[in-house]
Amino acid sequence: MIGPEHIPGVTTHARRGEIGNAFRYGVDFVLIDPDRDASLALFSRNKMNLASVHDCDHGGQIGDGTGVAWARMVLAERGLKDAQIKLLTQPRFFGYQFNPVSFWLAFRGAELAAVIAEVNTPFGDRHNYVCHREGFAPIRSQDQITACKMMHVSPFQDVSGEYRFNFDIRPDRIGIRIAHLDGDQGVIATLSGPRQALSNGRLVSAFLRRPAGAMRTIALIYWQALKLKLKGARYRTRPEPAATDIT
Repeated sequence: MIGPEHIPGVTTHARRGEIGNAFRYGVDFVLIDPDRDASLALFSRNKMNLASVHDCDHGGQIGDGTGVAWARMVLAERGLKDAQIKLLTQPRFFGYQFNPVSFWLAFRGAELAAVIAEVNTPFGDRHNYVCHREGFAPIRSQDQITACKMMHVSPFQDVSGEYRFNFDIRPDRIGIRIAHLDGDQGVIATLSGPRQALSNGRLVSAFLRRPAGAMRTIALIYWQALKLKLKGARYRTRPEPAATDIT
């Protein structure tokens, strides 16, 4: 597809360890070419609308991002140049934005060569995990890319262990799996959904199905945190962030 896409997806989380917790929610992501302007009445780039994506929300510091220019610089520093980059993210609805994770997808032709997972927390922190195979060989669905966990994401998990990323990016569907493994502790998170052309009708339908968009996301995060607290999960205070925000 040439224009922006809508991914009416499902996200699942399953907690590992002695205190279990699992949930499954519907989510709405968009997949955009960040070098192109939007041409829909209800979707905009860098200005208020029913749904919008703003460069300042992505690529660099939260609220002061530079968008795809940052992603292109990060990948070039690691040896990947001239890739086609797309952004997979939850859009703002009526200006409100919070994304637990967005993904910069870098393609060489039709092949996925690298992904930057842009992870955000309700504490105002961000860490970026650059995922690729040796020599930027194509990333297949069965390929597992590992990275040390570097950021305090959940107050009910330690900043230790590793992430294992799997990316299954097809022409008609997206599937992403992130496993945080820390001994017998951790969390398995997934995102999956079909790729379809973004339209005004689909935006209205998404808003009616899941009102408030990102505001709903942050409310659900706090709801799951309360459930864990009531189950007796140990709360960890936020440590100092890592010295670097890119791994």
